[in-house]
Amino acid sequence: MLYYLFQWLDEAYNLPGAGLFQFSTFRAAIAILFSLGLSTIYGKRIIKFLQRKQMGEQIRDLGLEGQAEKAGTPTMGGLIIIGATLIPVLLFARLDNIYIILLIITTVWMGIIGFVDDYKKKMEKNKDGLSGKYKVIGQIGLGIIVGVTMFFHSDITVKEEIKVAVGKERLEITQVEAGDKFTKEVKSLKTTIPFVKDNELDYGVVLTAINEDWKDYAWIIFIPVMIFIITAVSNGANLTDGIDGLAAGTSAIVVLTLGIFAFVSGNIIFSDYLNVMYIPGSGEMLIFIAAFVGALIGFLWYNAYPAQVFMGDTGSLTIGGIIAVLAIATRKEWLIPILCGVFFMESLSVILQVGYFKYTKKKSGEGKRIFLMSPLHHHYQKKGLHESKIVTRFWIVGILLAVLSIITLKIR
Repeated sequence: MLYYLFQWLDEAYNLPGAGLFQFSTFRAAIAILFSLGLSTIYGKRIIKFLQRKQMGEQIRDLGLEGQAEKAGTPTMGGLIIIGATLIPVLLFARLDNIYIILLIITTVWMGIIGFVDDYKKKMEKNKDGLSGKYKVIGQIGLGIIVGVTMFFHSDITVKEEIKVAVGKERLEITQVEAGDKFTKEVKSLKTTIPFVKDNELDYGVVLTAINEDWKDYAWIIFIPVMIFIITAVSNGANLTDGIDGLAAGTSAIVVLTLGIFAFVSGNIIFSDYLNVMYIPGSGEMLIFIAAFVGALIGFLWYNAYPAQVFMGDTGSLTIGGIIAVLAIATRKEWLIPILCGVFFMESLSVILQVGYFKYTKKKSGEGKRIFLMSPLHHHYQKKGLHESKIVTRFWIVGILLAVLSIITLKIR
């Protein structure tokens, strides 16, 4: 909202300094400071409110060291992250930008799903919370919204270089000769593939390889992929939220990296220099990302060991959904296994553990385990490592994976 106010002040009264609000980097800097202030100052009040409402965590006895002390710690702290993200975004971002609209919808949508799950667990004393099938339905619903918007919305384009093949053509007002090159904003399903020389993939290539006329039906491939990505990442973030500070710290690293991608992809000069896809309008996501990073770091102030609050599904499902949509919007979703490597390892450890247990039980009548316990962070807890050491080492791994993801911009 303030963007439009200062735009009017600059145009109508030429107010000194008002023009600064036209720069996304300036608004991003203000947003991260604002969200940090909100999450740290008002976070304490939200924690006290949750304590008064007796929204304490019910801890299952898993035989982990220090587990009993966590009983009664307020959960649903994801409300801190959501509030500290949305308020700066509403104040400083351009609310007519389709990417900002998608991210706001994602935050509210996944926040509601997580909130209902936490509410049922704590207030209705239902240990299972929201049924798993309803969570999946919610994630599928968001995937459909994101997929349809990305495919059909006219503001979601990329800038491509096109070479004129034959004769002379008049394109808009520019006369070009055969062999000349020019750039044009076009609707495209192209995305980025890491470590490949020609690092762009069009989702429609599967259908057009069969029949060229099927290009308009590429959404049949595109939308299910979007659903899978959003479901996988949100569940991965949910599984990672098992020990103090792990999910919030790891997510902040991932989101900060996506902020670099959004800045580069939304800047025509840097995208041209690095030879990456230029995505008009995507630079505005920098404001949302800055606010989100500030909210995560501010939440970490209270969530670091020993945690004063847990984010609950309200936070973890929302975090995963936002990360997935950011990766999709910046056309970097195929980097997720690397960039979100910690989420991937946590999810994979559960899949392997459950799969191997069922397989060995069917084979020999006695289920066996690969890990002492899953997800992976609990395996290391069982081995005797303190959770703060586990979290710090997972952060280091996350930083290494983030650096590797950035390097992929030039490794082809």
